Amino acid sequence: MKQNRVVLPLALLLAASFGPCAIQAQNPTAVQKLQLSAFGGVSGDYTGLGGGKNLSLTAGGDLALPIVFNRLRPTIELRGTYPMARGTIDSQKDILGGLRVDFLLGHRLRPYGDFLFGRGQMNYGSGYFYGNYEYDLTTTYVYSPGAGIDFKAGTHFAIKVDGQFQRWGSAPTPSGNVYSKVATVALVYRLFSRRGVY
Repeated sequence: MKQNRVVLPLALLLAASFGPCAIQAQNPTAVQKLQLSAFGGVSGDYTGLGGGKNLSLTAGGDLALPIVFNRLRPTIELRGTYPMARGTIDSQKDILGGLRVDFLLGHRLRPYGDFLFGRGQMNYGSGYFYGNYEYDLTTTYVYSPGAGIDFKAGTHFAIKVDGQFQRWGSAPTPSGNVYSKVATVALVYRLFSRRGVY
């Protein structure tokens, strides 16, 4: 009986001392907050029309939501692309938004997949004919699934490598569509980031 009277208070004292430390150590990995980031870079655009190519500027932002399920985190993305070197066949500019899903695999690498949707404009080189008509420009909807990866490069910065496969409608082609491929390299700035958190 005397042994139990001594052991029980000691056990409660140890639990009270180490319990909060154990709980506190688990919270930082379990709690996720809204995370806002912005990015800007250059893109190579294979326009899908007669071998057309553009060199473009791409910029945008991401809002990561405070939801994580099986290491997957949804993010809202908005981005725009504007051609600097338009080529001789056509040039494409667009503004897109949609859902991105981040794969939380580690502290330095952040792979993701996205599906974006928006409006785009194709401007054609002089004298572009299809059928009996000459075309100057087409404005249409754009569907853009893609994937990429962000490489952490500091507390606030990351390098983005990204690829998008785009479907443009209302195009002067036999199918009425143009399928372009866009590859982007960009610098990412993460606002309100803390050391060790990515």
